[in-house]
Amino acid sequence: MNNEFFEALQMLETEKGISADYLIEKITNAIVIAVKKDYEVNDNVSVVIDPVNCRFDVSITKTVVEIVEVPELEILLDEALAYDKNARVGMPVTIHLEPKQFGRIAAQTAKHVIRQGIREAERSQMMEQFKNKVYEVVTAVVQKVEPVTGNATVEIDKNEILLFKNDQLPNDNLKEGDRIKVYVVDVVNLEKRCSLKISRTHKDLIKRLFEREVPEIFDGVVEVKAISREAGSRTKIAVWSNSADVDPIGACIGPRGSRISAIVEELKGEKIDIVRYSEDDAEFIKEALSPATVLGVTLLPGTEKACRVIVPDNQLSLAIGNKGQNAKLAARLTGYKIDIRSESSPAPEDEEPEELLVPVDENEELLQPESSPEALEELDEEAAPAQEAEQTPAE
Repeated sequence: MNNEFFEALQMLETEKGISADYLIEKITNAIVIAVKKDYEVNDNVSVVIDPVNCRFDVSITKTVVEIVEVPELEILLDEALAYDKNARVGMPVTIHLEPKQFGRIAAQTAKHVIRQGIREAERSQMMEQFKNKVYEVVTAVVQKVEPVTGNATVEIDKNEILLFKNDQLPNDNLKEGDRIKVYVVDVVNLEKRCSLKISRTHKDLIKRLFEREVPEIFDGVVEVKAISREAGSRTKIAVWSNSADVDPIGACIGPRGSRISAIVEELKGEKIDIVRYSEDDAEFIKEALSPATVLGVTLLPGTEKACRVIVPDNQLSLAIGNKGQNAKLAARLTGYKIDIRSESSPAPEDEEPEELLVPVDENEELLQPESSPEALEELDEEAAPAQEAEQTPAE
């Protein structure tokens, strides 16, 4: 019996990477507690687990007395002689528990502790395995998709991870065997096991995909300054070059659009506007509203960042976008509330603009998670025809 126990410990150490000493310590402590409860004793319990000599011994020590006043600590001489022929009054006697007496407690306790140890070790191993992948993009293989909820089970480095439906793109339509890129948002330490929070709607997925496809971004020559995204529909990304010899927009698009095309394909056709970042707020707002032409930008006074934009009459709908999408994304990208007016009907200088302003999502920070993935359902998948020009670099 002992040999089987120690062989099991050795197997766990080899296959699961769980230290035998760690398990022995846990089992010892648990058995002490179990013996105290079942035999109603105090701290006079001894547990010896010796893997070198394959020794497993559990004993209780009591003091031999003429009259027992504390049963959990004392024993009569007649009873003590059954355990030790040399027992004398006033001397301690060791009562070794036979396997048949202790077998049930030992088996149950060891089983529980080993299971707990395996869970803790696997959780620790997974934490170590994935700690360097947090905030990065990894490749996942779809194992199965739940028909009712739409949640997908994916495999990442031989670990099964759940990709919730609201963290998938509206056009994903995942199937078993699909290989997809996911963004690792966090490592979640659950009660039974460690898991990952992964997403395809997180806007930092865009940033990481550009870093993979565009060497200039990976090397730091081109910087991603801001991103605003309505996942599955459209994204605006503001880029800046630290070198006068490198066009940031051209670098992101790539030769014959190869780089941007690879990203769009991974995102199931999500449209991407690449705009040139500027430290001049008015110029940045003008760029952010592309592909619409902007005639002028006026920064409005006050503590709140707001502006008024004038566009040609035939560009008003393009500047606002389908269901206001273009203006909303521009507002999030720049951090400004934007009041868009046509050239033929500019607002009077003293008119209050608040009702017509496109608000900025105050809960959204640059390069941080989207606050409400459920809002994706409100997006219209049909894009305005004029948006086809959005991947053409601005001069």
